[in-house]
Amino acid sequence: MKKLRILTVIIAALFIAGCNGDLTDGDKRITQQIDDAISQYIVQHSANAYAPAEKQFEVHKVYGTSEADGVLNVYMWSYYAGFNRATGSDPQSGHSLPAVIRLSQTDESYSVIEYIEPKDGSMYEPSLKKMFPGEYVKSALRDSGNIGDLQQKMDKKVQKWIEQQDKES
Repeated sequence: MKKLRILTVIIAALFIAGCNGDLTDGDKRITQQIDDAISQYIVQHSANAYAPAEKQFEVHKVYGTSEADGVLNVYMWSYYAGFNRATGSDPQSGHSLPAVIRLSQTDESYSVIEYIEPKDGSMYEPSLKKMFPGEYVKSALRDSGNIGDLQQKMDKKVQKWIEQQDKES
C-alpha cells in the first residue's frame, strides 16, 4: 500500500510538471528583440482603443515564460499610456493590467500570434487564473494598482521622447 502511495505521488508530480511545459521564471528568455516586439504590438493593438495622443508607449514586467511547439508564452504585467507633448509626462489615457502574449519566431523576427487580457469585473480573477500558471496569479493580483517600477520605466521613455521633440523644435 505504501509503495502505491509513493508511486501515485511521483506520477502526480510528473504530471503537474508536464502541464507547466517549459516554465521559466522572470525574463530570462526575453531578448531586446522580443521585448521590442511585445511593446510594438501592444502600442499598435491599443492605439485605437483610447483617446488619441501624440505618442504611445508600453512597458512591462515579465513574471515568466513557457515554450511549447515553437511558441513562446510571456506572462506579464503591461502598462500602456498615450502622451501629448503639451502635457508632458501626464498620461492622457491607457491601461495597466496582466496579459499573456504568445509569439512565434520566423527567421530572425518574432510575431505575435495571440494577446490575452483578463475579463473585467467579477470575471477578472477567474479569467486571470485561466491565463496564468498558478505561481504567477498571486504576483499579478499583488501588482494590481502597484506599478511603481513600471511607472519609472515609463517616465524615462516619455522624458526621452520630450527631450527629442525639444531638440527637433
